[in-house]
Order: sequence, then structure tokens, then C-alpha cells
Amino acid sequence: MVVSTCIAAFVALLGPWALAGALSYGKVHDVADTEPRDVAIVLGAQVLPSGTPSAYLRGRLDVAADLYRSGKAKVILVSGDNRETHYNEPKVMKTYLVSKGVPAARIVEDFAGLDTYDTCVRARRIFGVDRAIMVTQDYHEIRTVATCRMTGLDAVGAPDRTQPRDTVWWKGWAREFGARGKMITDVVSSREPTLGETDDGVREALNSR
Repeated sequence: MVVSTCIAAFVALLGPWALAGALSYGKVHDVADTEPRDVAIVLGAQVLPSGTPSAYLRGRLDVAADLYRSGKAKVILVSGDNRETHYNEPKVMKTYLVSKGVPAARIVEDFAGLDTYDTCVRARRIFGVDRAIMVTQDYHEIRTVATCRMTGLDAVGAPDRTQPRDTVWWKGWAREFGARGKMITDVVSSREPTLGETDDGVREALNSR
């Protein structure tokens, strides 16, 4: 009984980890080696009380700006949390990208990207994106690419690798064990995120000059 329980726990922990690794295998590269796609999607992260991006969010946005400058992406979709009027990740993300030289007309905001699954589903169903470069931290990138691919979005990844391997980074890495289990639950149950009306922002941005 004890052995069976241990085996079941082992499979429950490592099964989602292995699946995410398999689905993202060969699809995560640094900017220079990333295949060009029309859209790069940046997942939101903490915004500081000063209204500026946290170090982790800056890292993601710097990668996205590099993708745009190098011609790897034409439009950047910034997806984050805006559930409260005083907290707006996409707005802060857009402001930062503009300060890095990305034209405002090439940045589209998704105000309901509350988690990785929501961002992937909304990109396809709300913004009409079927192929994209996903941008997040290295430890999160594998799950992000896997989640998007399981929900119908042909995704590759260009991760931020600049964050130090400190306590925050290791906590994020350890969180992946539970988060990858949640990934399976979300996908299998076809959980419905906050949706709403379709948005032509990405198409309009691609057609802008």
C-alpha cells in the first residue's frame, strides 16, 4: 500500500513535468536562434508600487524588445493582470516597451491574462493568434510553451535567462511542480477563462506602419 502510494505520488509529480518537457522539446531558444513569427506574447509579472516593472518583468520585456528590434516579431502582445483599477500590468508593460523603442502601434494589451493558461487561450480565441513566440523566465518557459501547444496555439519560446539563481528564482522553479499539475487539470477540463468579445488589435497592429 505504501509502495503504491509512493509510486502514484511520483507519477503525479513527474508526469506533468515530463509531458511539459516533451511538448516544448526543441522549441525554446535564445533570441538569436528563435524562428521569426508575427507575434511575441509577454506574460505579465509583478508591477512595483512605483508603477514600474519588477526585475523579472523587465527581463521578459527586454527579451520582447530584442525580438522586435531583430525582426523576429512584428507585434508584441502584453498579457497580464488588470483586475483592479490601481493595478495594471499590461499598461506598465506597454509603457516600458515604448521606452525601449518599440512603437506603441505595435503593442497590443491583453488585460485578462491572469495566468499562463488564460493567456494562451485568450491569445487564440480573443486575439486570433495561432502562432507566437512566448516570452517569460527560463524555468517558466517550458510549461508556457506546453500549455499553449495543448490549447491549440503553435508556440515556441524565447526565455529571459538574466535573473540570478537566488531564493526568488528557486522558489519559482519549485513552484513549477504544482503549476504543471494545474496545467494538466486546466487543459483536460477545458477550463473557460475570462473571455469577452474578440479583439482585432493584433491584426490592426500587423497592418500598421
